Amino acid sequence: MDKTKKHKYLHRDISWMYFNRRILQEAMRKEVPVMERLTFLGIYSNNLDEFFKVRVASITRIAECEDKSAREEQAQALELLKTINTLNNRYSKEYEAAIADVTADLEKENIRIVDETQLSEDQTAYVIDYFHNHLEGTLMPVWISEVKQLTGEEDEHTYLAVKLSREGKKTRNEYAVIGMTPSGKDRFLRLPDKEGVSYVMYMDDVFRICLPQIFKGLNFDHFEAYAFKFTKDAEMEIDNDLRNGTLQKISKGVKSRRKGLPLRVVYDARMPKELRKKIIAKLNLDRLDTLLGGGKYQNHKDLMSFPDCGRTDLRYPRWTPIVKPELDGPESLLSLIRRGDQFIHVPYHSFNSYIRLLQEAAIHREVRSIKTTLYRLARDSKVVKALICAAKNGKKVTVVIELLARFDEAPNIAWSKKMQDAGIHVIFGVEGLKVHSKITHIELTNNAHIACISTGNFHEGNARMYTDFLLMTANRRIVRDVASVFDFIEKPYSPVKFRELLVSPNEMKKKFLSLIQNEIKNHLSGKPAYIRIKVNHITDPIMVKKLYEASAAGVPVELSVRGNCSLFTGIPGQSESIRANGIIDRYLEHARIFIFAAGGEEKVFIGSADWMPRNLDYRIEVVTPIYDPQIKEELKYIVDCALRDTRQGRIVDGTGRNLIPCSEGAEPFRSQEALYRHYLQQAQTPQPTEPQDKEETRIEIE
Repeated sequence: MDKTKKHKYLHRDISWMYFNRRILQEAMRKEVPVMERLTFLGIYSNNLDEFFKVRVASITRIAECEDKSAREEQAQALELLKTINTLNNRYSKEYEAAIADVTADLEKENIRIVDETQLSEDQTAYVIDYFHNHLEGTLMPVWISEVKQLTGEEDEHTYLAVKLSREGKKTRNEYAVIGMTPSGKDRFLRLPDKEGVSYVMYMDDVFRICLPQIFKGLNFDHFEAYAFKFTKDAEMEIDNDLRNGTLQKISKGVKSRRKGLPLRVVYDARMPKELRKKIIAKLNLDRLDTLLGGGKYQNHKDLMSFPDCGRTDLRYPRWTPIVKPELDGPESLLSLIRRGDQFIHVPYHSFNSYIRLLQEAAIHREVRSIKTTLYRLARDSKVVKALICAAKNGKKVTVVIELLARFDEAPNIAWSKKMQDAGIHVIFGVEGLKVHSKITHIELTNNAHIACISTGNFHEGNARMYTDFLLMTANRRIVRDVASVFDFIEKPYSPVKFRELLVSPNEMKKKFLSLIQNEIKNHLSGKPAYIRIKVNHITDPIMVKKLYEASAAGVPVELSVRGNCSLFTGIPGQSESIRANGIIDRYLEHARIFIFAAGGEEKVFIGSADWMPRNLDYRIEVVTPIYDPQIKEELKYIVDCALRDTRQGRIVDGTGRNLIPCSEGAEPFRSQEALYRHYLQQAQTPQPTEPQDKEETRIEIE
């Protein structure tokens, strides 16, 4: 079979498995500090849980479809489930080996993870005392024989399946289940240090030691306990009854999630067959669900909060966010931005600069109104506090909050009610479209306006972990378009024309396709032509096909893709001029940057949209052109660093091998480290700020 026909499009979910394995591979690298390797193991586990809750749940629904007209889709779903389970089994073995390797390396650093069989008398006494003082009365065992199903239990917890018996007595065994996540308690217990060694114990083993205390008075004298966890279908069926408001429908959907059926169970492989069969029966699994035997401990996402035992030397050195000098002076940020475009690149730069802008707008007498979109919010959001302050000071504040932000629906509902109580006009998105754009619009007196356009959420927590780029501008045409986006959200069926911004679902895909086509045309005409893109995901079949077309025409295509990538790169006649690098490092790569040669007059964009069908066709997304020459250079440098990364980068080619790019004898290059040093140097060398021509030539897209 012709190779170009065989390798056209990689399914997004297979690509996701390859991506998550890149995180696992990072946990297996000896040069990564051992505490960071633990964190990567936790991230891998947490990602896998969410993947099964959402993606595998949806695929399973299709596979179980009984509609005869959907037989082709059903067959494809069954084949996809088979591939996912094959990869999951393979990677699970690598995961268990990584856990053992990291545990051994912790031991070398005098951090010892001990179980119930390895304790001294003093340590055993400490554990029992801890149980009596902190845990007794918080655990509620359930007899397996007394419940019809375990599907009502929370899938965020780890569970112990307990076998109880009486020595020497011919009575039948009893079986119970204990949920091991008491409210407010951690997964790990740190025991007193001893002779320079730190001892850490899984809470699972604390419970194992204390089983006689938990079942006191029932005359059992022999206990066996085996951990298991399960993952539920988290996809919500949103009620489309128009008699219910959007808020009520989403609230109902969140509550109904608890009733989702388990579709994946991971258990201690040593669990006796009889006990395992009872657990599986009570979880109501069927033939398409995933059943996987593993190690002694489950729910490894908790490794993200493993106690560091005071060993900060076993983590990456701290990089303190840089406050840009020009954004930290006595001058009003509102005035500064009106003189020229400003930017921050978090978490290298401090997100506090954006908070300061909101706080200033909240109390500035010239500010008339503030509008913003909120997708995810920090637990103690300074963003919301500033908006509430603005409303109290008489500003007209409008907030578009997305209630369908997966797994953040409940917090977003709570925040929306607080904002409504403060007098903020809250809009719950658009029916049938997620509002995923990250934009802020500030209106002042004298017809002055400012806009912020970001690649990521206005979220203080995300801004410490996710790399995102935020533009602050007073460019009249861009600001006018941002205001029109809010008009479109409030009146989604009214005709809106965007002259500067690329907005989905309106014309973003069409304009991106036009930009690529223009590169093909320029290359064939002998003009400069190239495409350089940094995104999270590329899975849209139409965009994939267009990139193949550009490559076949000879246009160099360089991609930095963190997550899903449905492209096969390096295929002769199809994608030989395409290369992709995927970076896994201390920060999560999140910024979306698009660069096109445009015949020698480069066009540079940033925004909230990945190249996925959901972003281009089913969400409200915003991508903006960048005009400021200095900011253009910064964005080009960011993309260049990502493409050059031979330390944390992996070759993304559709095979899942995730090979490290060859540095050809040079020192490995680490993009995130280079960027932090770059911004440190800039902070020590003040950059001149020149007035910007607000009427400069705008980017035209054919």
